[in-house]
Amino acid sequence: MLCFPSAKINLGLSVLSKRPDAYHSIESLLYPIQLVDILEIIENQDRDEFTLSGLSLEIPIEQNIVLKTLKLLRSHYSFPKVKIHLHKQIPSGAGLGGGSSDAAHTLLTINKLFQLAISRKKLKDLASQIGSDCPFFIDSAPQYASSRGEILEPFELNLKPLKLLLIIPDFSISTEFAYSKIKIEKHIVLPKDALNQPIKKWRQLLKNDFEISIFAKFPELNHLKENLYLEGAIYASMSGSGSAIYGLFSDEIVVDLPINYQQFWLDFLA
Repeated sequence: MLCFPSAKINLGLSVLSKRPDAYHSIESLLYPIQLVDILEIIENQDRDEFTLSGLSLEIPIEQNIVLKTLKLLRSHYSFPKVKIHLHKQIPSGAGLGGGSSDAAHTLLTINKLFQLAISRKKLKDLASQIGSDCPFFIDSAPQYASSRGEILEPFELNLKPLKLLLIIPDFSISTEFAYSKIKIEKHIVLPKDALNQPIKKWRQLLKNDFEISIFAKFPELNHLKENLYLEGAIYASMSGSGSAIYGLFSDEIVVDLPINYQQFWLDFLA
C-alpha cells in the first residue's frame, strides 16, 4: 500500500512558556502543503524490513521515526510482519514536519492495510507519543495547535487562491537547537488573533517567535524573507523552528537564490 505523507507550514508560532515536562507550550496554525514523501508498506513473510532512499538524513537508519512508530504500534496491536520503504523528499530540519508526517502515515497505512479498526482518536493518542506535531498529520487539515502542539482544533482558513513559494536552504536547524535559543516574551497578539485579521495585516501581526534568535544566527534567512517581501509577497515567514522560508503570493514569480537553495511553487492541501 502506497501513501504520500505531506509537509506542513506554520502560520505564526508563539512560544508561551516552558513546561515542567521540559517541553514548551506553544500556539500555531498548522497548514498542509503539497510537498510529500513516498511511503510504501506491504506484508512480509518472516520479518520486518525497512529501507530508505531519497534525501539523506543525519541519523542512523535504525533510529528512523518510522521504525519507532512500528515498534509502538506492535506494542499495542497484533499484525503481520511488514516491508516498509520510505523515499524522502521533505528535508529534515526545515520546519516542515516531514518525519512527523511519516510517522502518522505509518499508523494510518498499517491500520488500513490490516483492518485493525483503530479509531481516529486512538491514532492521535498513539501519534502524540511519537512527537508533538504527529497528531496533526492524522487528519492533515488546517488546525490550530496548542499545549506542546498535540491539542488541535479545526481552523477555517482557505489559502488555495494564493500561490505558495517554499525556499529550502542548503542547511538544517535542529528543533533542540532552536528551542535552546528561544527567549520567552509576553504575547499581546497570538496567532489565532492575527489570523482573524485581513491577510494584508499579517506582516505586522503574525509572528514566528523563533525568527528572532534564528535570524541572529543565520542572517541570510532574514535576508531571504525580506527579499520575498520586496518581490511582492503578501506574507512571508520561517516555518516552525527550521530553516525553510515561505512566501504567499498572488502570482508565481522568479526569485534569484544562492546556489544550492531549492525553491518550490506548491499547492495548499486544504
